[in-house]
Amino acid sequence: MTVSLEVAEGVGTLRLDRPPMNALDIATQDRLKELAEEATRREDVRAVVIYGGEKVFAAGADIKEMQAMDHTAMVLRARALQDAFTAVARIPKPVVAAVTGYALGGGCELALCADFRIAAENVKLGQPEILLGLIPGAGGTQRLARLIGPSRAKDLIFTGRMVKAEEAERIGLVDRIVPAAEVYTQAHAWAAQLAQGPALALRAAKESIDTGLETDIDTGLAVERNWFAGLFATEDRERGMRSFVEEGPGKAKFL
Repeated sequence: MTVSLEVAEGVGTLRLDRPPMNALDIATQDRLKELAEEATRREDVRAVVIYGGEKVFAAGADIKEMQAMDHTAMVLRARALQDAFTAVARIPKPVVAAVTGYALGGGCELALCADFRIAAENVKLGQPEILLGLIPGAGGTQRLARLIGPSRAKDLIFTGRMVKAEEAERIGLVDRIVPAAEVYTQAHAWAAQLAQGPALALRAAKESIDTGLETDIDTGLAVERNWFAGLFATEDRERGMRSFVEEGPGKAKFL
C-alpha cells in the first residue's frame, strides 16, 4: 500500500510509502482519503501524524501520470483530488505533519492540511505548479493564503520557488524546526500529548477555529458559542472542573 495507518498510544500515523519521492498519484490520493476517513471514525485514534519517512515528505503529484491526462480527464478528477486532501484537513482531531526533505506541490498542500507542522532542518517546501503552466489544485491557493497571508502566498505560488527551513518558520509555513532525525519523534510526542486530552473539546476547538477562518466573525462566534455551551453536557467537562476544584489546575485525566 502507498499509504498506511498505524496506531500506537492513541496516535494514528498516516505514513506515505511510495519510493523514492512519495509522488502523489491517483491511487495514493484515493488511499489517503480512505485512511483519513478511517482515522476520523476510529475511537482509538485520538490524534494523527502525517509522515513521509526519513528522507522525503512528498515531492508532489505524479507528473508523468498527469501529463497523460487531458482537460476532460482532469475535470473528472480534480474534485476527487481536492476531496482527498479535504478528508485530511477535516479529521476532527489534532493533526501534525512531520515534514522531512521535500514537501513540494501536493506535498506542501498535504502539510497545509495539518494543524501543526514540525519540519527538519533540511526541509524544502513550495508550490512549483506555475513552472508547469498550472496552479496548485489540491487546496494550495486557499490554505496557503489562509496560513501565511495572501501576499506571501502569491510570492510562493507566482514564482514557484522553494522555501528552506528558516524562511518557512519565519513566515509561518512551519511551526517548529528540529534535527531531521527527531522530526517523527517530536511530532508523535506532540500528538500523543494531545491524545490524552478531552477528545470532544479538542474537536470543538478545531471546528470553531477552522470554521471561523472560513466565514464571518458572527458565524464563527455562533459556532464557538454552541460548542462552548454543548460541552457542559460532557463527562470530560465534569471531570475537568471537578479536578480543578479538588486538585488544582492541569491535573485532570481524560482517558
